[in-house]
Amino acid sequence: MAVTSENGRRTRIQQENRERILKAALDMFSRSGYRGTTLDEIAAAAGMSKPNMLYYFRTKQELYQTVLQETLDDWLTPFAKLDPQGDPASELGAYISAKLAHARINPKASRLFANEILQGAPLLEDTLKGPLKDLVETKSKAIRTWIADGKMAPVDPLHLIYMIWASTQHYADFETQMDALEGTEPGTRDKRFEGAERTLFTVLFNGLKPR
Repeated sequence: MAVTSENGRRTRIQQENRERILKAALDMFSRSGYRGTTLDEIAAAAGMSKPNMLYYFRTKQELYQTVLQETLDDWLTPFAKLDPQGDPASELGAYISAKLAHARINPKASRLFANEILQGAPLLEDTLKGPLKDLVETKSKAIRTWIADGKMAPVDPLHLIYMIWASTQHYADFETQMDALEGTEPGTRDKRFEGAERTLFTVLFNGLKPR
């Protein structure tokens, strides 16, 4: 567990060091995987000694799980805001925009998460079967409410959620493939995400219009 000051809060320096460690850990884990990364490498990338780093995170597993959990938290915060009383296009549109922004800003985190899932998610199983499952069930009810109120076409909520996850995270997980197809000239990736948002909105919202 990361250290805190006497009043239970992290000092500014503690918070800055923690962020440096997590950034370095994300870079190394996304490059070499969990087994291929050492604490010495992470400490060197963070620009601090290994003993100093272990003052914040006691084990490699704790550090790895924290990186994964923070990625999941970043994704789920906008998902949790879906309001069953709101307009489906506005609510889902805001969520899609947030997921695409995360894919653009932090693709390494998405790829690391995908790799963990492909390995069977041994370090995330409790989270996936607990808090994530509960949240997905809650938001599935919100989608069913929109359907029952005639605000959107009848679709399977789970498959709609899966579709949003798959289509937005693709832009992080398969960035290399898209670079090869589209090129990487200045501004190319920004235009890619602008086009992705327009296309997803058109396809999804036209398909979800009540009939």
